[in-house]
Amino acid sequence: MINNSERHGVRIGRFNTLQVLRFVDFGCYLDGGVDGEILMPAKYMAPGLKEGDDVRVFVYFDSEDRLVATTEKPLAEVGQVAYLTCKEVASPGAFLDWGLVKDLLVPRREQYDTMVAGRSYIVYVFQDKKTGRIAATQWFSRYLDNVMPQYRVGDAAKAIVTSLSPLGYNVVIDNTFSALIYNNDVFSPLKVGDRLTVYVTKVREDDKIDVSPQPVGYAKVDSVAEKIIERLKLSNGELNVGDKTNPELIRDLFGCSKKSFKMTIGTLYREGVIEITDRGIKLKNLA
Repeated sequence: MINNSERHGVRIGRFNTLQVLRFVDFGCYLDGGVDGEILMPAKYMAPGLKEGDDVRVFVYFDSEDRLVATTEKPLAEVGQVAYLTCKEVASPGAFLDWGLVKDLLVPRREQYDTMVAGRSYIVYVFQDKKTGRIAATQWFSRYLDNVMPQYRVGDAAKAIVTSLSPLGYNVVIDNTFSALIYNNDVFSPLKVGDRLTVYVTKVREDDKIDVSPQPVGYAKVDSVAEKIIERLKLSNGELNVGDKTNPELIRDLFGCSKKSFKMTIGTLYREGVIEITDRGIKLKNLA
């Protein structure tokens, strides 16, 4: 096996665009640069593939530690956090289903829970610096928060829920930073493994990041406005909701806090989109 420090071409455990070199009965070989020729089995070859064509493939090690290429998409690449299901437990560790023919190993030393077949776990996929092998770990926090966050308030990020906390939900954003969603920003239940887009609400002095599933500022108003207008159209242009409406009903109807609702209907009123009546709100022009 080639030591990881010697690699300067193919990105192991990630997608690469490689050129077809030659065909054999059981597939074709791709140009792996310093890593040599890499086999792509015939079952992954697209009809009409020719020598010299470029193909986008995921490169990893097969069960005999040989580099192979596939057009299948794994559930996670090296450098990503994922919620994967344990298929089997054996002496080397636990084997997770990551969407490929070969399962993903979590060595025993990389487990803080003793993994059980049939259960799912949050893990980080990494490449061992000494052996080059791809594996996963439950100790994903060691791979997070290792660079300064460059987010500004309102920036969007991709998140995965990793655990629940008394304050809300712990998440990992962009596979790089830990962050927190507070309970009062959540209007639909979340669970471990859920993926969602979040928006940065604060980067603290200690570089801790707060995020929300709701857009910040005017973007948030626009998002809530769309829901209110859609509800109005479904209700023949009128809704019996207003300042005195129960916050829980507001949350159920529009997925927002009462404060956001009041701010949004104020904006819609000033823009001439709705009327505010004794009974609630009314759409001016029902299209």
